[in-house]
Amino acid sequence: MAEGVVALLILKLGLALGRETSILGAKKLFHEATALSRLFQGIREVKEELEGMQSFLRGAERFKDTDETTANFIKKIRDLAFEIEDIVDEFTYMLEDRSHGGLASKIVKSIRHIKAWCHLASKLEYIKLKIESADRRKVRYDMRGISSVAGNIDDCSTSSGNFAREEDLVGIGKNGELLTHWLKNNLEQQRSIITTVWGMGGVGKTTLVAYVYYAVKTEFDAAGWVTVSKSYLIEDLLKQIIRGFINNDPQEDLYNHIDFSTMRITNLIEHIRNYLHGKRYVLILDDVWAVDVWFKIRAAFPSDSTGRFVITSRIHEVALLATGNCIIQLEPLGPQHSWELFCKEAFWKNEEKVCPPELEIVAQKLLDRCSGLPIAIACLGRLLSFKEPSYDVWENLYKDVQSQLTNNVILDINVVLKVSLEELPHDLKNCFLHCTMFPEDYLMPRKRLVRHWLTAGFIRETSNKTMEEGANDYLHKLVNRSLLQVVERNRNGEVHTCRMHDIIRILALAKSEEEHFGRVYDGSMAFLAEGTRRLSFQSSNINQLSRSGAPHLRHLYVFGSSLSIDSLAPFLKSLKLLSSLDLQGVNIKSLPHVVFNLYNLRFLGLRDTNIEVIPRLIGRLRHLEVLDARYTKLMTLPKDIVQLRKLRYLNVDMIPEEADKRVVFFSGIRVPTGIVQLTSLQTLQMVDANSEILRHIGSLTQLRAFAVSKVRKEHCVYLCNAIMKMSHLFQLKIKGIDEKEILQLEELHMPPALSTLSLGGQLSANSLPHLVVLSNKSSCNITRLSLAFSKLSEDSFSCLLNLDSLCELHLLKAYEGNRLYFHATSFPKLKRLLIWDAPCLNKVEIEQGAMPRLVKLILRDLPKLKTLPHGIEHLRVLEELEVRDTSEELIEKLRQKGQDIGCKAHKSIGHIKRISIHGTR
Repeated sequence: MAEGVVALLILKLGLALGRETSILGAKKLFHEATALSRLFQGIREVKEELEGMQSFLRGAERFKDTDETTANFIKKIRDLAFEIEDIVDEFTYMLEDRSHGGLASKIVKSIRHIKAWCHLASKLEYIKLKIESADRRKVRYDMRGISSVAGNIDDCSTSSGNFAREEDLVGIGKNGELLTHWLKNNLEQQRSIITTVWGMGGVGKTTLVAYVYYAVKTEFDAAGWVTVSKSYLIEDLLKQIIRGFINNDPQEDLYNHIDFSTMRITNLIEHIRNYLHGKRYVLILDDVWAVDVWFKIRAAFPSDSTGRFVITSRIHEVALLATGNCIIQLEPLGPQHSWELFCKEAFWKNEEKVCPPELEIVAQKLLDRCSGLPIAIACLGRLLSFKEPSYDVWENLYKDVQSQLTNNVILDINVVLKVSLEELPHDLKNCFLHCTMFPEDYLMPRKRLVRHWLTAGFIRETSNKTMEEGANDYLHKLVNRSLLQVVERNRNGEVHTCRMHDIIRILALAKSEEEHFGRVYDGSMAFLAEGTRRLSFQSSNINQLSRSGAPHLRHLYVFGSSLSIDSLAPFLKSLKLLSSLDLQGVNIKSLPHVVFNLYNLRFLGLRDTNIEVIPRLIGRLRHLEVLDARYTKLMTLPKDIVQLRKLRYLNVDMIPEEADKRVVFFSGIRVPTGIVQLTSLQTLQMVDANSEILRHIGSLTQLRAFAVSKVRKEHCVYLCNAIMKMSHLFQLKIKGIDEKEILQLEELHMPPALSTLSLGGQLSANSLPHLVVLSNKSSCNITRLSLAFSKLSEDSFSCLLNLDSLCELHLLKAYEGNRLYFHATSFPKLKRLLIWDAPCLNKVEIEQGAMPRLVKLILRDLPKLKTLPHGIEHLRVLEELEVRDTSEELIEKLRQKGQDIGCKAHKSIGHIKRISIHGTR
């Protein structure tokens, strides 16, 4: 990984040299200017030297495990690169420190820094001598047998689903049928059954259970999937369980916000019992390591319900928790199934998925090294799918594997992983290793990953793609290489959350520590800070850490809500060059002042904390690019925020306090009017409106996502003018000051890139028709539309039917008519329709041909609706129907139909896979 370290350093050196003209051109003391010139010359020479060895390092990585001399050389260069990075960052730090204070203070600092500039220049010259010395010992970066072999990964046109697709599964067979039978059998009886699936890591336990789970979950009223970490806490596990059930509910985004984070065990158990009362439910407990897990949580499950539990584990004692003989032991795949899986992965681009005869011998030799483990076979197959299908190329790859071979199965997988890593470009390697900083089984959100990668410098902007687009491409490549698993996709089909398989994580974490990329601190032993660049803090035991400063640390990720920020403050004092500080989920109300001395900080993560105030000192963090303070208790931002000219992402949504309302929206916070000066912003949400801000916010032309709340009628002209200047805007949310406020948006012309639009408030008579007409005339294609409190009538709603690009429509207390009519050509692409809180609606009519792609229909809080939508039988691809709190007449009618096999005999809804019925009783 020295190549990746050097590549990042070269980029950083280039940025430092880019400041040479402005720094030396400014008025300075003679001796200071001389010292700075010498320092910049040293940076330039070191940069040129490192650029000269890049291609050598790319090839040498393959041999460092088998050639000790090469390994020592690579380690030496990596350590020297870290030393150079320290010098450059310290130089930047002192430049920032020099810019603070009055004139007298700046003069004093200039005099003091002359000595520092000379010292840093001398250190650079000494390091350059050490590089040249290492160079001579290595005979000018040339070694017999080493060539530049780094290849580019082809873009992959396919992407993984949540788990393996049915047609890609191998060896499921009888085990799948048996598990399905155990889960579905005797569901009418109120009893709990535990089924266990066990076997060694990587043998396919999760794949088997996921296949069955998604096939049978529609038979249950509630379904949840929880991955149990090895170091679980009972409270956290109970929180995962209740959230797992809620997230899998068809109404996952309709629940009023409930804060489980502060609940005690007793309250959590009560919530779970109440939620499951009288229901048939299935719960997956994946990767359980200890028997006591079940005994600590079983009180949460009511005895008057029908429960089905599936536990996966690699521990035999855990498997014995099964009811009766409901145990499945998985073994590695046999030769036939191994070959079948290998061909499906290695030749996924070919329709036949057959190995060419000339490759069969070398393919079999490679396959033998996987010992029948599906995860190793998938990893190897995907690696080969990106290689040229020729005997010589595959044979060379086999030699690489053979040269590192051991008889240990886990190490054999490690060999496959190593070869996979060596085939990745250095930036992609860095992105992959960064994922090891998250805890075991952690669900990694795509946006959080992308923003960490961007601020760490892993992603470069190209002429045809933004850095954000490049980062998303990297994520897809890691998924397509089977190095990351997709857990959930959003409604646009993009990765929403992903995770790393635990075996791959163990091996990647070892690689990360070996390369000084990063370490995990769990409090169980003394922390060795030497050389560590990234630290994942996963413990409340701060004592060992506090006593060991970490001056080289650049990135600190803190996990665990029980940590006291005051206890972490002494450790932070030693991290003056820190670049990323992510405190998401930590139970803190304020930040220690030491944070605002971290002039090098690019990423500050405060999401899901109890932060109440951000002080004016935030203005000192001039390099900050990401400030994520969503779901905090902030009410306002200080005026000094406007000094953060490099800020790209500002997320400051508040959690609403009015949790008793049926339809609840997040609210914004007050920001200074100078926010309009932050012209690098791409995300700004959610902020309170005022005339001064809206008059000038059109200067933020780079915005991709913008959300504004507390909009008044008099603001609308300024707001419309501003939005029309935001040519890159992709997502827009406008919320009125209350549900009675009229939004006058007649003058709004939608930006061409706009895809998601959310409006909260009454719409003036001409606003909606105007927006629809302009959307159809322009190149704007809105795919997601959410309307709340809009007071739509039957006539005004009819204009929406002309939005041919719409894929998702939410009407949230927005419709006041008695009848909804969908004509034959309406909504040709709509996949999801939600009608929530329409008190007068008593009839819904769907003409044949309308909404031909509708997959999900939710009817909620419609007290006068006594019949199903007329024409629902025409929605032939409809998979989910939820009816909640309509008239009791309709609820009872549907429940009676569902008593027998019954439901399928109902002609109008017999084709729907999942029907959920919820009444107030």
